[in-house]
Amino acid sequence: MSTTTLAVLVPLLPFLGAVAGLLFGRSAPGFVRPLAILPTLGAAVLAVLVAVRHGGGKAIDTATELTPTGSVPIELSLHLDGFAVLVAVLVGVVATCVQLYSTAYLREDPRYPSYAALVSLFTSAMLLVVYSGDLMVLLVGWEVMGICSYFLVGHYWETEAARSASLKAFLVTKLGDVPFLIGLFALAADAGSFRITKILGTVAAGGLDHPTLIALLLLAGVAGKSAQFPLHTWLPDAMAGPTPVSALIHAATMVAAGVYFIARLLPVFAASRAALVVMAVMAAVTMLGSALAALAQDDIKRVLAYSTVGQLGYMTGALAVGDRGAAVFHLLSHGAFKALLFLGAGVIIHAAGTNSLAAMSRTDGLAKRIPDAFWTMTIALLALAAIPPFAGFFSKEAVLVAAEHTATGHSEFAPSTAGWIVLVAGVLTALLTAAYATRLWLMAFRGTGAPAPDHGREPVAMTGVLWLLAIPSIGFGLAAGPLADWFDGGQLTPTLTTSILGTGAAAIGAMLTYALWQRATVRAAAVAAATAPGNGLAAAAAVAATVAESEAETPEVAEVTHDHPAVPAGPAADPGKAILGPLHRHAADGFHLDAVYDRLFVRPVRAAASLVRFLDREVVDTYVRGAGTGPRLLGSLVRRAQTGNVQSYLSALLAGAVVLAIATAVLANVNAGS
Repeated sequence: MSTTTLAVLVPLLPFLGAVAGLLFGRSAPGFVRPLAILPTLGAAVLAVLVAVRHGGGKAIDTATELTPTGSVPIELSLHLDGFAVLVAVLVGVVATCVQLYSTAYLREDPRYPSYAALVSLFTSAMLLVVYSGDLMVLLVGWEVMGICSYFLVGHYWETEAARSASLKAFLVTKLGDVPFLIGLFALAADAGSFRITKILGTVAAGGLDHPTLIALLLLAGVAGKSAQFPLHTWLPDAMAGPTPVSALIHAATMVAAGVYFIARLLPVFAASRAALVVMAVMAAVTMLGSALAALAQDDIKRVLAYSTVGQLGYMTGALAVGDRGAAVFHLLSHGAFKALLFLGAGVIIHAAGTNSLAAMSRTDGLAKRIPDAFWTMTIALLALAAIPPFAGFFSKEAVLVAAEHTATGHSEFAPSTAGWIVLVAGVLTALLTAAYATRLWLMAFRGTGAPAPDHGREPVAMTGVLWLLAIPSIGFGLAAGPLADWFDGGQLTPTLTTSILGTGAAAIGAMLTYALWQRATVRAAAVAAATAPGNGLAAAAAVAATVAESEAETPEVAEVTHDHPAVPAGPAADPGKAILGPLHRHAADGFHLDAVYDRLFVRPVRAAASLVRFLDREVVDTYVRGAGTGPRLLGSLVRRAQTGNVQSYLSALLAGAVVLAIATAVLANVNAGS
């Protein structure tokens, strides 16, 4: 069987599994899990075979025209290069892990059949995006992912949070898709084709008439799909969906689609140096803002959500400095350890009975209750913090190396300004990333207080997946050298300068957080001891005065989720408050971007809708009602005249004749006088 045939089967298998699951999920519940797992597993195996056959060699490109359009043709095409085949492997492996994990995580959920089918359809759409060589076919997968994410994020539709989050995710991503679609049409108009290879050929020949406009339009769509500033606000709220959905959509697939799209069409963006600078600024703001917000979140899933936004900022930053190899390398590495983090968080939430890190910090022995999640989460957090020799260290260093290379003027691809922006923001974000990763680990696993509840050992389907994803989180960085040949031959190995900068910043962030956590733990313990029954008010007042400095910013509020009630607030050791200080309250609210959007967009739109409603009801409807009232009144008068009395009719006829005669005489006199 040829490589192209195998590549066609990769997205086709999960699509067929989704169709079968939707058709027979209710009538044949015994086939739901096999229909969820086997097609996705088969797609993952075939994706590995395609990658092995490709071997990082020359790109494979094949196409057939779908239908004559009379203008720009639309073709069903495949474009298999090193980026495509490796990203497809990532999507297949993570999707398979999510399907396996979900069989245990949602085993009591009555809507599991539709959930599993939607996950398979989502997987098929993402694989279509990865392998597609035609932008219109890619757009089909792009939009199907958005629709599936709407249903999956809103899986717990009984809750207001899930309904609002799914609607917000759909609207924000669609807002970005409008300029994205316009940019695709403009690009095809300049190139005369939707085929990626033909478009890149046109760019190489300098055939784009409006490169900056096209790049910025496409960048708007990428910002929505990949949760980049300022269209990133939907991603943290999307954590209202099931945890496996977060692992699939918000770690390795949909949010990575935008980054992958830019990597495929990077020469289009590179045709405009202004677009690269805009992209660098967007990446820098995204990195730093999301890292600060992650440091202030109490919900463990929201911490990971903001972390995803920040890591996507690293990938966008690598693209802004012209190194798509570093961007996709970090995409692959991040997909593995972030999926592990989300799935591990699901185990932690189940064991602790809450999403709140503050509540977990008041629980003792959680690490012993869930040892598999403890060890695998530790590995994933070390990878996230870019601590050597874990995968995140190598991929993040590849981004910093690319930024340093551009900043020092050794790149003809991107301006040095973009390099400095990405390099400085990347180093600062490395410090903050290590800080919030350390904070999450300490608050989740090093808490003190009541013993953690014992829910028994987690199912093997959940813990086995964690260890499977831990393997690439540990060893994927060792593939940096060989992967360079798959990714344009660029440098993916760290340099001494970036290693010192990145690792030093991460070490500072981790040590600072640990020191502040110890200090906060002592203070919280003192408060608990002083306020215990039998202690004097003076001692309590003294301790309260001691901790007032660190506890004054915001009261501790536990998160309420769809299946876990609120946990009573109390003293909690949170180093994030000490690090952020007065900024903590603003960072916890995402720097009030939702409030800004509410005032700039939501309220004006609602006011305009109210005005239109008023005009429709009070003005338009008045004319409509008047148009009906006139004939109705006239008909009423005519109806009253129909008495059936012949004498009345003759009298009316005579009166009318007299009136007409008088009117005729008057008009004749007027005409004669004139």
